Amino acid sequence: MSVYEPEYIALYRSGELERRVERLEARLAECDICPRECGARRTEGKIGACNTGLLPIIASYCAHHGEEPVLSGTRGSGTIFFGNCNMRCVYCQNHQISQDPEAQQRNEIDTRVLTERMLYLQNELHCHNINLVTPSHLVPQITRAVLEAVSLGLRLPLVYNTSSYDSWKTLKELDGVISVYLADLRYASNEMGRKYSRVRGYVEHSRAAIKEMQRQVGDLVVDEEGIAQKGLIIRHLILPNRIAGSEESLKWLVEEVSPKVAVSIMAQYYPAHRARRYRELRRKITPEEYQEVVKIVERLGIENGWMQGMDSAESYLPDFAAEEPFQGRGRRQPR
Repeated sequence: MSVYEPEYIALYRSGELERRVERLEARLAECDICPRECGARRTEGKIGACNTGLLPIIASYCAHHGEEPVLSGTRGSGTIFFGNCNMRCVYCQNHQISQDPEAQQRNEIDTRVLTERMLYLQNELHCHNINLVTPSHLVPQITRAVLEAVSLGLRLPLVYNTSSYDSWKTLKELDGVISVYLADLRYASNEMGRKYSRVRGYVEHSRAAIKEMQRQVGDLVVDEEGIAQKGLIIRHLILPNRIAGSEESLKWLVEEVSPKVAVSIMAQYYPAHRARRYRELRRKITPEEYQEVVKIVERLGIENGWMQGMDSAESYLPDFAAEEPFQGRGRRQPR
């Protein structure tokens, strides 16, 4: 069985990881870590547009068994849920974590504790990876914790689990640090991004981010047990009334990112948080809306990934089926 060594270990040995941490931390003086570029003096404890100051916030951490099969495997994905967010999605299913900064303030920690959480997930829970959920506003703090954790034996692949409202400049510093990008593709329209997530330029920023992610890690690579070692996975949530722009987004992925990109189509939308204030978001998706996206996937020839059923997480796309990952194509070995 081949053993994958994350590239951040080589970066640590060469001193490059520490140099990147220092560059990222310097940018917190007038924060431009995410596309909002709010300029908050976070090194002084000032609060940015992400509702976060200098210290990272952890809402929870666990061995999570509900991610895509290549991440959860048999031992779970070592998931760290960070508090607050640089988006304001009106339908957020985790709004208690992402949009309640006063409640999350009590969960502030220093990077030493974040380091300990990473090592606990690796050494005590024996997870397959470290899964960083909503990391976009905390990249300097996360990389500092990784730097400290590597010296103490961290060796698991890092998963960057993001809305994709990420700064291309910031992602460049993560080249070789992140092994797997798990990236949302929410909208094909900036108008929808502005109306429902309170962000500007979502399409341009998310597409630039996803292209950079693909450049860094390429198409998904799994080991002999079907566990992700490196690569890009795109999540696309079907929204009612074609708000997500599924056809345009999926076509862009195939034509501009990779025809072999791994795509996770998600059908579990329900009107959480403030969604009921919007007539067009007050309901779950219909069977017809679901089937429309199924047909788009088939027409575009997307073969790698998962298609969640409306009533259960059923496998639709064969190559990453939970039982037989990469069945029928042979296995690419980790690079």
